[in-house]
Formats: sequence, structure tokens, C-alpha cells
Amino acid sequence: MTDTLTPVEGAAVEASNGPQQLKRSIGVVGGTLLTLSCVTPASTLFVVVPDLFGSLGTATALTIAIGSLLCVAVAFCYSELGTLIPSAGGEYAMVSTLAGRLAGWLVFVLSLLVVMVVPPVIAMGTADYLAPIVHLDPAMTGAGVMLLATLAGLLDLRANAWITGVFLVLEVIAAAVVAVLGFAHAERGPADLVSMKVAGADGGTDTVTALLVVSGLAIALFVTQGFSTAVYLSEELENPRRNVARTVLATLGISAVIILVPVVAITLGASDLQELTGGDLSAMVTAWSNTAVGTFVSLCVALAIINAGIVMVIQNSRVLFASARDKAWPRPVNDVLAKLGRFGSPWVATLAVGVPGAALCFVNLDTLYGVTGVSVTGMYLLVAVAALLARRGAHRHTRAWRMPLWPAMPVLLIAVLGYILTQQETAHLLWTGGITAVATLYWALYLRPRRESRWLVTLPEDART
Repeated sequence: MTDTLTPVEGAAVEASNGPQQLKRSIGVVGGTLLTLSCVTPASTLFVVVPDLFGSLGTATALTIAIGSLLCVAVAFCYSELGTLIPSAGGEYAMVSTLAGRLAGWLVFVLSLLVVMVVPPVIAMGTADYLAPIVHLDPAMTGAGVMLLATLAGLLDLRANAWITGVFLVLEVIAAAVVAVLGFAHAERGPADLVSMKVAGADGGTDTVTALLVVSGLAIALFVTQGFSTAVYLSEELENPRRNVARTVLATLGISAVIILVPVVAITLGASDLQELTGGDLSAMVTAWSNTAVGTFVSLCVALAIINAGIVMVIQNSRVLFASARDKAWPRPVNDVLAKLGRFGSPWVATLAVGVPGAALCFVNLDTLYGVTGVSVTGMYLLVAVAALLARRGAHRHTRAWRMPLWPAMPVLLIAVLGYILTQQETAHLLWTGGITAVATLYWALYLRPRRESRWLVTLPEDART
């Protein structure tokens, strides 16, 4: 029998007053602002996409478009599971309840890898976009951004929704400026978007193979990955049965447009293949306009990265808080991580996410990218498996948003994501697999023998009916 978990009133708890609950304080607009800020379209466009241009050239827009289509199926899974299991634990709460505790634990480990690695990956790009004003060390600057985001993450969630909303407007403006300039200086036609060309090391032209595009899909999935933040915020969203799905789907649609349109414009507007593959977007913007416009866009991107750091720390602290509340660790660790501060935020969990994130800014960037891509793909794969099981037993009659084309959608997603994993670099698979193996040992030796008092997924009282 599958070791699934159905939270009940009689579940063992250690605190005399039961698990602490986050307060519902934001609506779908606030949730969408926070979630869009976590996708951080402009910082993703300027920090992550240049690496894709370096390996995929003119095939970058096509790869991101395919990744966005795959993310529609992923978003359907998140929308259904997030309304069925509205918990701050996000993926692990959904998968634990529907596919078994071990599967949920592995999802938690993969999500923890993502939430620890993604913020420093983005934060390290800040120095490049402050260069028009001041030259800074990328690692030190990234660490500073992470610490600043950690301090902001200690504030009330509603206050952060307004802060991130203002920053989000600036980054959308930056992306729009890039799109307009790129289209206005187009050097090639739409057919070049599928020409599959990249500049070679010898200055010539190389062909991008289909296998290279498939391999790049792991990073392309990461490009719009932040839409899943909506399920982490589900305990703090008003009327989660309705607003989680709305927030997930709206965020994916908006972020895909904000990212994909400028990518198309850059591909068409680059003066030659060498410039496109080089991926120096700031230089392209300056060449298309002038130094003032280039500096303005760079500063908007720097603010967008800080914005992303704030939201990611908020999201990631909720995951760690939920794991402690659900008894994933020894009791002293659980007691500390589950503490809420005066603003209602999980302050210890926020520090536990932000401070190590600052340290990760000194790790090799290529390794961080690779491990993140594998982790995101594996996490989506397990979420799709849970979506296949979402309509069995008592869950069949629970009020929730239901995806169209079930079960074809999750089945297709499982097949595609499984294939994408087989095309990743061995080193990245080994790093992620090794961490997962250690996590499985922890499950076997500590969590499973204590299954009556450990790893008990908690749902808010108003989400159990």
C-alpha cells in the first residue's frame, strides 16, 4: 500500500497549541505581483538567457517557446494540486499527500536545491548591470543582494507585495525597451528564429542540433519556473480554491510574453551571429540607442534582480518553515525553524535561506545552472506523477480546480520530462543524484521509522473541506 499521507485532526504534534498557521493577507493581485516578481522576467532575460544565446544562438527563442508550452501542462498540474492541497509546503505537500511520503520527501529535497541555488544565481548578475555606474565584484555584490533580500523578507507579506510590485513595473519597462529597440533595428527576418545557428569558436557558423535544443529545455523550464510560487503562497492567499489557479496561470502567461518577446527582438536585432552568441545585452541596447538608455535599462535590471531576491527569499523561507511545521527534522530544529516573527513571517527560516544563499554566490556558476536545471525537471516530473493520482479515492470529490485533458496532460509531461533528464550532462545528474541519495538515506533511517510523529503534512483548517 502506498505510504500516502492524509492530514487528520489526530495527527501527532509536538506543540501544545498545534501547528502554527500563516495568515491569509493577500488577494489574487498581490499574489500575482509576488509570483511575477519571483519569475523575475527581466532579470531572467538579462542573466539566464544570455547563456542560452551562447549555446543555442538563433534557436534560443524556439527553445524557450517549447519550454513555455511544456510549462502550460506543468501549470495545469500545479493549479489542480495547489487548490486540492493548499499548503505553504508547495510541491512536497501536494506530492506527499497524493503519491506517498517518500516521493514527497524527494520533491522537498529537489525544491530545496532549487530554492537555495536560484537566488544566488540571479543575484550574481547584479554587478554586471551596475557597471555603468560602479564596478563591483560579482560574488560580493551577489552576497550583498542576498543579505538585503533577507532583511526585506523579514517584513510583512503585504508590505513586500507593494515593494515588489513597484520594482516589477521597472523591470517590465526595461524588457519593453529592449523589445522595441530590437524590433526597430531588425537585421534578419522571422525565418531566422528557426534557423538553428550559433557562432562557432573559430568565428564560423555551427548548426544547433535537435538534441542540443532538448538539453537546453531544462534551462528553458527554469526560465519561467517562478510561477510555482503561487502554491507556496496558497496558505496566505484569500480564497485559495479559486485564486491559486488564477495566479498560477496568469503568471505563466504574462511572464512568457515578457521574456519571449524581447528574446525574439534580440535575435532579430543582433548585428551578426557573433554578437548574438556573445550575449552582451547591455552592449546591444547601447548600440541600438545611446549610453543613457543603456544605463537606464541596466539599472532597471539591477533593481529587478534585487526584487527577485526578495521574493525568492520569501518563497523559500515558507518552504523551510513548512518542513519544520510538518516535523521533517529533529525536534530542536523544528522548534526553531517554525518560529514566526512580529510581522507574521518565519524569521528563522528566512535567515536560514538567505545567509547560505549569500555564501553560494562564491560557487561556480555553471555548476549552479546545471544542478538547478536537473532539479527543476525532476521536481516537475514528480508533480506530474502526483497529478495522475489527484482524482482517486476521497480526492476525487474534493472541491478543486480541475485541469482539462486529464490524464493525457500529465502522462505526456512525464514522458517529455523523463527524456529531457536523459539528455543532461552527467556531472549535473551525478551532483543532483548524489544529494537525492543522501536524502533517501535520511528518509530510510530517520523519517520512516518515526512516521507517526515525523513528516506530517499540515493543511490549514479552512482548506480541509
